[in-house]
Amino acid sequence: MSQELYTSNESELTVRLINGATISFKSGEKPDNLYGEDVFACVIDEATRLREESWHAIRSTMTATRGPMRIIGNVKGRKNWAYILARRAESGEAGWHYAKLTAYDAADAGVIEMNEIESAKSMLPDNVFKELYLAEPSDDGGNPFGQQSIVQCISQLSSRPPVLFGVDLAKSVDYTVAIGLDENGFVSSFDRFQAPWEETVQKLSERIGFLPAVVDSTGVGDPIVERLQRNLPNVTGFHFSSSSKQKLMEGLALAIQTEDIHYPEGEIVNELDAFAYEYTRTGVRYSAPDGLHDDCVMGLALAVHARGNSAGEGVW
Repeated sequence: MSQELYTSNESELTVRLINGATISFKSGEKPDNLYGEDVFACVIDEATRLREESWHAIRSTMTATRGPMRIIGNVKGRKNWAYILARRAESGEAGWHYAKLTAYDAADAGVIEMNEIESAKSMLPDNVFKELYLAEPSDDGGNPFGQQSIVQCISQLSSRPPVLFGVDLAKSVDYTVAIGLDENGFVSSFDRFQAPWEETVQKLSERIGFLPAVVDSTGVGDPIVERLQRNLPNVTGFHFSSSSKQKLMEGLALAIQTEDIHYPEGEIVNELDAFAYEYTRTGVRYSAPDGLHDDCVMGLALAVHARGNSAGEGVW
């Protein structure tokens, strides 16, 4: 940039443009220093290494101006705010966009040499190379399915007809997800939507027909299951409790780790990848991180349950 267009102040770490705008360069080490000023646009670099409290400060300064923001950086594990926010953007969060660039994309664009990538690959630990060069987060140890097992089950959507369904119900905040498996355990039907209950019942009735289906009957799901059962004789309700959910997740984990099921790239894989468990005083708690959805995980688990894999039997 021509120096006629700006003046810089190295002591204050600012650049003042000819149009009067000021660009400030700030560290996120002390979140309190990020509050106060209205910000009209922002770039956060190395976001995965930034404290979550700093993100809170930055986000609050954008409230009044509603300015654009770009969040970039290398991948660093899964237990950080930037990873979770990226998954929300990837799943279609309104007003957000997600993009992934790897070192090989940079090589194709002529930014770096391919031999430099291969040199780094030969010298760095595999998990470090995957994070820094391929944007693939390492396993933080809190995923019940295992990241490698999740990847091994990825396949294209089957062209065979579904023989059964698993359905997780929701109306507005979360999504209703209906997943159909073919006779070989491959996902061959996948619907994810938000709709009023009347429309939901109609869509599910058309999709399921007379096939066996296990449908979430927890809370408001109970009357919906009853309505479906009036015309769909093979619909069975499943009530979520801490113990039943644990058994359901154990069945899904077994099916994934033994490659008894297969699913396409996209929302199913994203949710499986982000799903986590933790040990609590009352047992094992399974859930998606705060702000993320687990409807696809639940729908897939219910389909596996319908298939008989909740007990590891693998029978129809």
